[in-house]
Amino acid sequence: MTIRLRQVPRAEATDKTVLRMYDLLFGDRDPVAEPGTATGTPGDWWTVFALVPECLEHACKGFAFYRSPNRKIDPVLRELGQTRAGFVKGSQFVFSQHCKSLRGLNVPEEKIAAVPHWQVATCFDEKERTVLAYTDCLTTQNGRVPDALFAKLKTFLSDEEILEFTYITCMYDMHAVMTRALRLEFDDRDDPIVEIAAPTDFAATDFLDTGRKPAED
Repeated sequence: MTIRLRQVPRAEATDKTVLRMYDLLFGDRDPVAEPGTATGTPGDWWTVFALVPECLEHACKGFAFYRSPNRKIDPVLRELGQTRAGFVKGSQFVFSQHCKSLRGLNVPEEKIAAVPHWQVATCFDEKERTVLAYTDCLTTQNGRVPDALFAKLKTFLSDEEILEFTYITCMYDMHAVMTRALRLEFDDRDDPIVEIAAPTDFAATDFLDTGRKPAED
């Protein structure tokens, strides 16, 4: 385990929001000494965010915002955005958790499995494909959205729904980035992009452009 920030054990927790979340997720356990949540996650997102209770409280309010019955956006479309954001940002934690959320909304397994390659999948309807395309503009193009795509969104979503979807998707883009940067939960893993060692008989000069002409056959 290589979590990059200190975790807050229960004995050090005094803030009411921290204690409430510890009780909810871990019962009477110390989540640092005895990690693990009911959903199968280690739970260290919570113990690290507890370092700054106001930060944890702010994040929890964000969760309450997207789950509120006051939201107008279709929860399936919302979760497609959150799941795709996790995948695009390379966060196994966000992607994995929101695959489960899609399943909880009775989204077919075919669609859940196709989120990584939605562009060539035939299982999504026109609305779903449009919000997935919009998600990619938010998460990979930093908000650069073609007018034609935005016009398509407005044929089936109200302005309020578009704002909700945009806010929630960008919030989960942030969570994906943060969990990777801090190596929390399922994102506590080494970067796979590393140099692969060359054979022992390989000479570094063999890889350089020496300006020599190719040998004649």
